[in-house]
Amino acid sequence: MNDCLFCKIIKGEIPSKKLYEDDDIIAFYDIDPKAPVHFLVIPKKHIENIMEAGKEDERLLGVLLARAASLAQETGCEDRGGRFVINCKEDGAQSVNHLHVHVLGGRALGWPPG
Repeated sequence: MNDCLFCKIIKGEIPSKKLYEDDDIIAFYDIDPKAPVHFLVIPKKHIENIMEAGKEDERLLGVLLARAASLAQETGCEDRGGRFVINCKEDGAQSVNHLHVHVLGGRALGWPPG
């Protein structure tokens, strides 16, 4: 996608504070953190949202979630846990139309989120 913010981050056209990168995914810190630990994990393949992922994306989705979990542990959430959020479309408060997992931790998080 030419105008996708996250695709531009993947291509290096927009800077980010990168946490992790491999052939399939990239993780970077959120520019407006809502917790002491707040980063995003995204697939390099452009997928609009979780409901647009197809059967061919099942392996990638597994990699995405597994890496989100391991990075959460590495960034200080191992003992007390955290929250993994995938917003989807307008009613789900998705603000960038590229599948991404928010990982938040480092403090107690209330429920419901709001």
